[in-house]
This record gives sequence, structure tokens and C-alpha cells, in this order.
Amino acid sequence: MKKINAHIVMGFFLFLFGLNVNAQSSTKLPPKSIAPYPLEITYFKTTNIIFPSAIVGVDRGSKDVLAQKAIGAANILQLKAARDSFPETNLTVITADGKLNSFVINYTPQPSVLNISLKERDNKNSIFLSPGSVNEVEVTTYATRALYSKYKGRKVKHRKYGIRFGLNGIFIRDNLMYLRLTITNTSNISYDIDQLRFFIRDQKKAKRTASQEIEINPVHLQNNVTKINGRSSQTLVVAVPKFTIPDKKYLAIQLFEANGGRHIELSVKNRTIIKAAVLPRITY
Repeated sequence: MKKINAHIVMGFFLFLFGLNVNAQSSTKLPPKSIAPYPLEITYFKTTNIIFPSAIVGVDRGSKDVLAQKAIGAANILQLKAARDSFPETNLTVITADGKLNSFVINYTPQPSVLNISLKERDNKNSIFLSPGSVNEVEVTTYATRALYSKYKGRKVKHRKYGIRFGLNGIFIRDNLMYLRLTITNTSNISYDIDQLRFFIRDQKKAKRTASQEIEINPVHLQNNVTKINGRSSQTLVVAVPKFTIPDKKYLAIQLFEANGGRHIELSVKNRTIIKAAVLPRITY
């Protein structure tokens, strides 16, 4: 009888243990979701987002959204619409602290907010300088040499809307490349420069796949012009970290007109990049 009671007691405890395990398994929380942040952008104004850490990756759901890191700042993303009234899309930004930031983007003619800070309230909206310091004196000197160099190299140019946009010289010194760009306005209407963007993109993109781009942030701009008057031309030099282009990709250099539609893009292949001319070292 005692043996039978012992078996009954043991079975009862096993039954209670099983109920407890099942209860725990049934109360497991589902995977945590990341709620996207609603965001409105427009065509004629720039929206700035300040992140708590440096930006390491940006993925746009649509080419209707123009995105670039602010020059000299690794934690500020600037957004603008490529056209008006585009359909709803999204944006994903990964920062150096390992966080994934998700946004749902809609077009509006007049955004209620243009500057957004995602930093903690007790932190100032500080700007993170891009990694890697440069000697401004040396960079300016090399950029000036590139500006006035007689070397032309392989030219890449495009003409549209009465604007000629061309890359007529690529130079290198140490860890920086110097891109010499010429903008010629053959029309009678002045061209106000809004943005000059550099990024590496795929030559061909399959339908319904997200646009993958690698942004190249300039570290110096020599002869920083903001307007090309009618029937005139200007040449500038942009210093960027040295790079080469993987297979099936190209360097896109985009020039955007402020409050206008004369946007032009240059497509530069790797065979042009690798023919960069070496700038003579500065001697003191």
C-alpha cells in the first residue's frame, strides 16, 4: 500500500511539473518588433536626422528618396525627395552602436519638422566628425595642384538641359583621391547648385529589390562654387578617401539644381578610377 501511495505521489508531482513547464512555454513573448518612425520629406527642403552614433549603413526602399551623410559629420543624415508626390516608402539606417533605425517615409509639400534628433534628451545634439583626420593645409595644397594641373586623363562627361557636367581629372596622394569636375552652363539661366553627391551603386538592379548604395563622403572641396551663371563655366576639386569599384558597380556623381529640375549624373567605371595620376609630394 505504501509503495502504491509513493507512486501516486510521484506521479502527482510529475503532473504538476509538466503543467508548470507548459505554462512557461505558453507564456513566451513573441519576437520584439521595431516600430518604424513616421517621417515626411519634400522636394524643396532638406530634412536632417541626428543619430546618437555614427551612421554605418543606409538602405532606401525607393530611389524617390535622396539620402546623404552631412559632410564632415558621421551621425547626421540629410534627406530630400527626388520628385514630388511619390508613394509611401521606407528607410533603414544602421548606426555604429548596433542599432537599427526604421522609418516610413511619405511626401508632403510642407513638412512640419525639418530637424529631428534621435539622441537622448540629456545629450547635446553634437556632430560626430568623420573618422580619420586630415591635414587641411596639405589637402588644400594638393587640391589646388589638381585644380590647375594640365593632366586630363580619361574624361567622363554628360550634357543635358544646357548644362555640361564633366570629370576631367583624377589624382591621388597618399590616402586621398582628388576628383576635378567642370560645370559649364551654356544656357542663359543661372544654375544654382543644391547638392553634389558621390556613391557607388549597382550597374543593374533586379526589380523589387532594395537599392544598395555605398556613400563616399568628401573631406574637402576646393573652389566651392554655389552658382554657375549663364554662359559661364566653373571647375572645382573634391577630395575623397581613396577607393576602387567592385565588379558590376560604378561611381555615380550627381549634381542637383536648387529649386529646379536640371539634375545630371555622371557614371564612372573602375577603369577610369585606376588611371588616377599621382600628385607630386609637397616639399617644405
